[in-house]
Amino acid sequence: MEKTIVLLHGFGEDHRVFEEQIASLRALYRVFAPDLPGSGILKDHTWKEGTETIEWMAEWVFEQLITENITGCIMLGHSMGGYITLAFAEKYSHMLQAFGLIHSTAFADADEKKETRTKAITFMQEKGGHTFLKTAIPGLFAPDFTKNYSQIVNDLVEKARDFQLKSLTAYYRAMKERPDRSQVLITAMIPVLIVAGAHDMAAPLTDLLKQSSLPATCHFHILQNAGHMGMLEAPKNLCDILLNFISVV
Repeated sequence: MEKTIVLLHGFGEDHRVFEEQIASLRALYRVFAPDLPGSGILKDHTWKEGTETIEWMAEWVFEQLITENITGCIMLGHSMGGYITLAFAEKYSHMLQAFGLIHSTAFADADEKKETRTKAITFMQEKGGHTFLKTAIPGLFAPDFTKNYSQIVNDLVEKARDFQLKSLTAYYRAMKERPDRSQVLITAMIPVLIVAGAHDMAAPLTDLLKQSSLPATCHFHILQNAGHMGMLEAPKNLCDILLNFISVV
């Protein structure tokens, strides 16, 4: 049976952040990489009351899989997409053959991080969403990458112009309020992939190292020269990691 790979992007991105990985994976597998509500082709999404949660986004992903006639898959999520993957695994584990967290964490936000997100929401409301992204996105990359590959960083900043303020603040509220999902890793009966960046400030290596011991079967990899954006910072390395993981599932 052909394996289906579902890729979920993170905050301030759309599915194009996985461009190189999609091309690599599609040579061997079916790939479904949707834009999440409020991103990419769904940038005009209307946020209804009660939908600004990671859990609602996981339910939305479930509905898309049903529409696409996907009954089983390997789900891989980057950052916020990883939070959605964990929420999906918590509720719809029967649909997963394996799942992976790419620069993402099962831990809830610490109080300090929640306060930072609250301040960021206020900043976006006062200064505009793209002004916030313009300052935040470069910090997601390893310092040397930002210096040596500024065009790649600038391209991501430019693509982020399309985001509406209501979507950016909805994402931040959802991330801020998400619970700890370490138990999803502990009880996972399927293989789990965790990819960390050595220079990642958003999903620190120390946190991901702790989480790598929780699942019964965990494939753990460190991208030595990457920050939070391994898809762009180390695209070939990440492709190899994903292909190796999928091949043994």
